[in-house]
Amino acid sequence: MRRTALPRLAVLSLAVVIAGCAGLRPDAPTCPSDAQIADTVRRYVALEPEPNPPDSMTMAGAVCGRDKLVRALVPSQGRIVGYKAGLTNAAVQRRFGWNAPVRGTLFERMILADGAEVPAKFGARPLFEADLVVEVGSSAIHDATTPLQVLAALRSIRPFIELPDLVVQDPAKLGGIGITAINVGARRGVLGAPIAATADPKLADALRDMTVRLVDGTGKALDTGRGTAILEHPLNAVIWLAQDLKQAGIVLQPGDLLSLGSFSRLLPPQPGMTVRAVYEGLPGTPSVSVRFR
Repeated sequence: MRRTALPRLAVLSLAVVIAGCAGLRPDAPTCPSDAQIADTVRRYVALEPEPNPPDSMTMAGAVCGRDKLVRALVPSQGRIVGYKAGLTNAAVQRRFGWNAPVRGTLFERMILADGAEVPAKFGARPLFEADLVVEVGSSAIHDATTPLQVLAALRSIRPFIELPDLVVQDPAKLGGIGITAINVGARRGVLGAPIAATADPKLADALRDMTVRLVDGTGKALDTGRGTAILEHPLNAVIWLAQDLKQAGIVLQPGDLLSLGSFSRLLPPQPGMTVRAVYEGLPGTPSVSVRFR
């Protein structure tokens, strides 16, 4: 049988398609489809619980799904302004049955000013926690291996009440893989005034030794945590995040925000409640507050 040659233009077009496909990274097994991600985004915007990730999902599939979700959230949540480390607190790790940190992404419209008022139902499964944010000063942060080296690469340290959203229909069934797949529950957060970061051993010690208190509007204690609750030193979460991002090919830039994890339990908001996080032991005893309506 005589073989018919393809026209030259068709051969070139086919070559371009093949070359283009070769340059794409195929989805990891168990990665959600584009249609599933679109449905997740629809539910996220509507504050509607979504189905739990399947038990068969692998961590590679969860990371693939998280990265798809991050790209799909930009139109509704704005530009990427930073990243968050989740499951950095041993008690929170026990709750979710996972013994290592996980990474999420923060967007412009997630970050609110100190004293913000938000609906108690700000998410599908809304919670609040005492957190801490650092502001990157230099990409040299990727080379930091000690808290002092981290401080040298930071611009500021900022009080932060994170307002995460576990989003799924049954949060009790979430583990580290599921938490990763939902972008580590990133939804909102209230950011306090900056504290200048300097490579000062006294500041490094203060971050480790501080007591973080969550109180309500009457001053009643809601929960308390120590600086050591996050990976034995909160700046160890920065080291982990910077290394994890570097492995993913993401280079931190000055001004990027990094959320370090929880010093407290994850607590449910109630209408009319005011919550303040106070950082005893840091210069000036800084705080940040939010009110739920």
